[in-house]
Amino acid sequence: MAAAEPARTQLRVGRLVKAHGLKGALKVELYTDDPDGRFTPGAVFTLQVPAASPWHGKTVTVREFRWMNSHPVVFFDDVDDRDGAESLVRAILWIDQDESAPAEDDAWFDHQLVGLDVVRDGVSVGRIIRVDHLPAHDLLAVRLSGADDEVLVPFVAAIVPEVDVAAGRVVVTPPAGLFEQLPDDETSAPDSESDETPDASADIDADVDTEATADPEA
Repeated sequence: MAAAEPARTQLRVGRLVKAHGLKGALKVELYTDDPDGRFTPGAVFTLQVPAASPWHGKTVTVREFRWMNSHPVVFFDDVDDRDGAESLVRAILWIDQDESAPAEDDAWFDHQLVGLDVVRDGVSVGRIIRVDHLPAHDLLAVRLSGADDEVLVPFVAAIVPEVDVAAGRVVVTPPAGLFEQLPDDETSAPDSESDETPDASADIDADVDTEATADPEA
């Protein structure tokens, strides 16, 4: 019997945000501290796209990466015009991680975060049960201590200022109301004349072992 292949570990390194020009270029929102090293010619990315996308289940190969007016721009093999580039807009790029390579600063694999205690004001309030990856930033799903309730904590430096994998904990400084219900006067219903309704939905389509990165901006 052949030995099972080890599960791939992948890193989220960017999101394609906009077609640029007429020759297939795309502007990139970077999720890596080493874009010139990640986006080298020949680098192959796995695409996170909706199931209905013609790119679902496919990969792209970097042909060229450059900076234009301080904006990162990438060209892929077989994407030669604006229509092709438009079909890739909003795709999230993942790359296989070289386990022997040093980790980037302020970046952790999901499996390093899952199971860590979540500490607030010196007291454990729960445990991380998974990491959700969104285009803007990652979310830490926290199972509260002594309860079945789950809280989603934005993985940004302003709210998660410390990650100590060796000590088995993360320190959080959440805004009021994230881990407990606020008094009624602070959670009053929105004005009945307002037509605005917050959208709390998020589409997450990632089933690989990934690396989460603390966003420096809240």
